[in-house]
Amino acid sequence: MLALATILTTIPFTVTAAQPKCTAYGTDELLHFSKKGDVSIGGIFSLHQNPADVNPTLLINPGNSRCYGLDPGELQYAVTMMFAIEEINNSTDLLPGFTLGYRIYGSCPSIPLSVGASLALMNGQMEAEESCQSPSTIQAVIGDTTSTSTIDIAKTMGPFKIPVLSHSATCACLSNRHQYPSFFRTIPSDYYQSRALAKLVKYFGWTWVGAVRSRGDYGNNGMATFLEAAEKEGVCVEYSVAVYRTDSRQKFLEVVDIVKMSTSKVIVAFADGNDLDFLIKELYYQNVTGYQWVGSEGWITYRYVATPTNYAVLGGAVGFAVPNAYLPGLREFITSSKPSLTPGNTGLVELWESVFKCTFNPNVHNVSKICNGEESLANTNTRFTDVSDASLLSNIYKAVYAVAHAIEGLLACEKGKGPFLNKTCAEKGKIQPWQVLHYLTQVNFTIKSGENVNFDESGDPAARYALVNWQMNDEGMLTFEEIGLYDASWPEGQQIRMKDEISAIWAGNQKNVPRSVCSESCPPGTRRAFVKGKPICCFDCIPCADGEISNTTNAVACVQCPLEYKSNGNRNRCELKNIEFLTFNEVMGNTLVTFSLCGGCLTITTGLIFFWHRHTPIVKANNSELSFLLLFSLTLAVKVSTSKIFSDRVQIFQAINEASVFLSSFV
Repeated sequence: MLALATILTTIPFTVTAAQPKCTAYGTDELLHFSKKGDVSIGGIFSLHQNPADVNPTLLINPGNSRCYGLDPGELQYAVTMMFAIEEINNSTDLLPGFTLGYRIYGSCPSIPLSVGASLALMNGQMEAEESCQSPSTIQAVIGDTTSTSTIDIAKTMGPFKIPVLSHSATCACLSNRHQYPSFFRTIPSDYYQSRALAKLVKYFGWTWVGAVRSRGDYGNNGMATFLEAAEKEGVCVEYSVAVYRTDSRQKFLEVVDIVKMSTSKVIVAFADGNDLDFLIKELYYQNVTGYQWVGSEGWITYRYVATPTNYAVLGGAVGFAVPNAYLPGLREFITSSKPSLTPGNTGLVELWESVFKCTFNPNVHNVSKICNGEESLANTNTRFTDVSDASLLSNIYKAVYAVAHAIEGLLACEKGKGPFLNKTCAEKGKIQPWQVLHYLTQVNFTIKSGENVNFDESGDPAARYALVNWQMNDEGMLTFEEIGLYDASWPEGQQIRMKDEISAIWAGNQKNVPRSVCSESCPPGTRRAFVKGKPICCFDCIPCADGEISNTTNAVACVQCPLEYKSNGNRNRCELKNIEFLTFNEVMGNTLVTFSLCGGCLTITTGLIFFWHRHTPIVKANNSELSFLLLFSLTLAVKVSTSKIFSDRVQIFQAINEASVFLSSFV
């Protein structure tokens, strides 16, 4: 027995504990759609409108994060991402033999949930089949919709060099490569939109406007850029206020009062649709209508805001939106979608229960109908199935294709000619996000619609916008009519082009462009006098003084006419002064003639006396020759001056003659 123990103790062997499954902290309740692939793309969308209130006591587990208020539009974004991935997987031209997978999370419009979704994507599977030693399979992330959420997602992903591509986040701050090194977007930056809005306001002659913004990164940064650009364009802002959806009603009423007391008739709103909706409803309740609204892409085509009630306030609004697009096969893909009860793929369950008024839970007693999952969306008319406005859907489509083209470029790398250290290429079985990031900066391709997709050094696309106008059609349906285009690449002064075939409808259902100025333009003949304490757009028009003119509109100063000219009655042109001659019928004329004749007679009489006594000593002592010359000159001076005063037809040679004689009379 002792020998056996000795043998057992001398036999070398190791006991390895079984590797536990890798389980991420928390739960995967925010995962709505998933599919495995050779490489997976993550998605984060605000599938619900509001997060549930949680009041942690720090004594018990607060439980899973919950959201409520399904947003069909955001759900449509998620399905569009799936559509693009399936289209690529079925393509023989792009990534043949290579499949893309996806993991799509809902975030609500909540920063904590957005960050939580980001961490979940980086963690990979919530319960992996292998140990935690394997890297994440997420190579890029599409989302989120709002700038505020996207900023935190980009901050979370940035240090790990995981590409983030947003279809809707427009905050100019996201172009900062130092803070967001892995961020890209398929929608133009607010840097361009804010300047485009300033040019639009100036284009229609609105120099006196009010400003409303969302109290967040999107609104604050966008409005700050707009105010700077507006000042350069000569546009003045009467007031600038901020709103947020969680503000009290009292705060919204304060904003309403500011609008009511203002003199500007145009309001520029750089806001998120959900924030603006609260203000618009309050304006409607207070009957504050008739203002011309100018909107950013954050709300101008947002269907949640485009209601008949809001149209009473926003009717005739104009603003920039992403140009509309058409994605062949998208509606068929959406309407053929079916719900699943499999964990990680339950994204359509809530929509299904809402559309078909049924439930998948047999324990619910207040709903009589049980969903079987075979109902069809083909004949339904919902926001989820409506793809008439596919502008942002197209942005998601382009973002997915950008990632696919980046991966294709990575896979096409030739050994020894790679872009990485020592001219190496990525290992096809171990693609890293930072390698995809490198190739994303170089993508340049064209989608089916003919639109070119590429990114500049800041990760931004080219700035192109459609100018849309809120109109009501004959059926009483609100439509977004495209009345013009804006392209930052066009020459300065020609970047806004209106369409001739479509007429705009303005505030109050008017056909003519409304006016909104602090002071009317000063016409020629006047000058502007700025009022102390008021913006430069507010001024008085002061008529030019006599002898001064201004021949331009809004002249800053009047110009003095030359001496031989005078200003006309309108003070806008200098005219040659008229020469007036006296007549013998006037008192002044008679008086001057009398004095002239008397003067002439006196000089002649004096001359005769001097001539008569020319031999006397006193005349000789006074230099008789000089005296006679002086008397002769005086006679000529009187004669010439009198003739010039009373001559109304002076010939040029006669004038020269008389002037010479007149001057010589003083010699």
